[in-house]
Amino acid sequence: MAPEATSVGREADGSSDVVAAIDEIDGRSHLVIADIARDDAWIAVSEHEAVSVDEIR
Repeated sequence: MAPEATSVGREADGSSDVVAAIDEIDGRSHLVIADIARDDAWIAVSEHEAVSVDEIR
């Protein structure tokens, strides 16, 4: 089961394709999460600030 988050007052339309990757931004590694089905729908956090799923279980 895939988790799904929506903005308040907005219905999920199912046309999202969310991916995550480690990428270099300004010479430092970042975790980037993006909805590749939409323009400018992404967020990045420095890799050392990102939390692994295993750490929060």
